[in-house]
Amino acid sequence: MTTTADRPTKTSPVKVALASFIGTTVEYYDFFIYGTAAALVFPTLFFPDSSPLVGTLLSFATLGVGFLARPVGGVVFGHYGDRVGRKKMLVISLVLMGSATVLMGLMPTYATIGIAAPILLTLLRLIQGFAVGGEWGGATLMAVEHAPKGRRGFFGAFPQMGAPAGVGLATIAFYFASKLSPEAFESWGWRLPFLASAILVIVGLVIRASVDESPEFEAVRSKQEKQVKLPVAEAFRRHPKEIFLVAGTYLSQGVFAYICMSYLVGYGSNGLGMDRNQVLMGVFVAAVIATLLYPVFGALSDRWGRKTIYLLGAVSMLVVIVPAFELINTANPVNFAIALTLVFGIAMAPAGGVTGSLFSLAFAPEVRYSGASVGYTISQVAGAAFAPTIATALFAVNDSTDLVVLYLVVVAVISVASVSLMPGKLGHADVLDGDLKRSERELATQ
Repeated sequence: MTTTADRPTKTSPVKVALASFIGTTVEYYDFFIYGTAAALVFPTLFFPDSSPLVGTLLSFATLGVGFLARPVGGVVFGHYGDRVGRKKMLVISLVLMGSATVLMGLMPTYATIGIAAPILLTLLRLIQGFAVGGEWGGATLMAVEHAPKGRRGFFGAFPQMGAPAGVGLATIAFYFASKLSPEAFESWGWRLPFLASAILVIVGLVIRASVDESPEFEAVRSKQEKQVKLPVAEAFRRHPKEIFLVAGTYLSQGVFAYICMSYLVGYGSNGLGMDRNQVLMGVFVAAVIATLLYPVFGALSDRWGRKTIYLLGAVSMLVVIVPAFELINTANPVNFAIALTLVFGIAMAPAGGVTGSLFSLAFAPEVRYSGASVGYTISQVAGAAFAPTIATALFAVNDSTDLVVLYLVVVAVISVASVSLMPGKLGHADVLDGDLKRSERELATQ
């Protein structure tokens, strides 16, 4: 019998993987430039009446608000992605994200329109969160479901590469913008990375329009009796354990990412007095290394198992966090770059490389967009959303990073425990490589 995994597709897996990578890079560029701006300029531009500490906390809080909309986006896009298709939802999410980002670049500051400025900023951040909540699941499924048998780990790494690539692109955009004089940068220079999104979105849309719909979705849709009316509810009914294990597993990855690309940018430049450009270059180097390593670990997961490789990453994050902060607190630019490379570039890479394939293949195809997206976004709200805010508050307790390190250690332990409970055997090819047959058996018994 021919399974959905064997059905032909007009678009090559390589083209789909590259399209997913470019699309997610654009989306995460848009999402992450907010984090960099929140660390560097938003406190003074949108919260000028607050003290530096309170302004930073408020700025990071608006960063976190975007995550509150991510589960909503995950549910809405997941529902329609499982009902009408992955490709259509990806186009919509890209347009929404790009529109919100460009509007941020055009928005007046507090000095011009007063309290309306931070309110509008927050509303646009909510739109960004809603859009990216549906982006990850769709892009991942397009890459994984087009991939040939035995290569899902490798191809599933490409949309994941978009996250560090987006961080790198956002960081280098601000690096060049900050070459302007301080007055010019705060007046109009900070807007340039936001406005550049318009060009990137057009490129992303052209590329996404050129690929075919997922063959597995087409196979499910062709059998109307297998189409699920409420995919989110069905995902919770059939896969409740997997949804919450996905949330716990991703917790450290989301928190560590936003600590590295947002909190530490502000801490390095404002708290340690380091040159802003040197701080941004440290983030950029780490992001480039991560982008290169993700497909390596994705490919290794096809041989040793996705669970094995993700656990390697989760344990690595736990191990490197203490020495990394020792290096960061020297306030030396080289040590700062080495620390970020250890955490964001190397330790996170095994987990990041297999996130897409591990999480998506934990769910049956007809509820996969919903299940993976909801688990992923729950984790974002619980962890990444307010990680910079929490870290800033913890540092303020005693003017030390000790509590910040403890916070990260606890988060990493939760992820190690969660991934250990995920389906699959350590050191072996994943049992979930047969997920399509498993799904067909489940449906046959209903």
